[in-house]
Amino acid sequence: MMAILPVSLLADDNGRAMLHSSGGVLVNRNAVPATSALFPDDLIETQKNGAAWIDGTGSRVDINPETVVQYEGDELVLEHGSLSVDTSRGMRVRVGCVTVSPVNSAERTVYDVIDMDGKITVSALKNEAYIDARSNRPQQAKQSEHSGRTIVRESEQKSREEKCGGAEIKESGRLAGRGAIMDSPWAKGAGLAGIGGLLCLALCRGDDPISPWRP
Repeated sequence: MMAILPVSLLADDNGRAMLHSSGGVLVNRNAVPATSALFPDDLIETQKNGAAWIDGTGSRVDINPETVVQYEGDELVLEHGSLSVDTSRGMRVRVGCVTVSPVNSAERTVYDVIDMDGKITVSALKNEAYIDARSNRPQQAKQSEHSGRTIVRESEQKSREEKCGGAEIKESGRLAGRGAIMDSPWAKGAGLAGIGGLLCLALCRGDDPISPWRP
């Protein structure tokens, strides 16, 4: 049966697909042959001189060198690197809290996703793609699922930070926590008390030392 049926027909709707490689490719930390079955949760790593592509039902994904990605059937979880998706089944790519998906899942869509140095870049080569950035705060994410949505038009390229929407941003050049401590009422009260004590010592002190038993 393996010899009769084309390799692409071995993929099915249960999430299984076929992985093809030109060498330098690991699946779950193990070297794989030129063609092997791929299952949900499999981790794919391409080395510096390695490349691979996934054949699934209605989708093909080209994985470039030095890329780490986890296969999840209708979704790819990109940890680092770059890949190209050609899909007519709405295959998505997720990078942290950011998800890239076709605008119309029933139409053939081709798009590239690059995750390098904390920045995600999406190029829409055929049809349009969404970039959805969900908040890392559960309540905000529930209230507005697509509040951070951006559309990448065909032939356009857009980038955004890899950080989750609504993530805390620290001010550059400022020590963490220092501003909050100095602005607290306790710190302000202690500072005023210290200034008042020094001022009293300077103005109220006479020639003789102050003693509690003298009026």
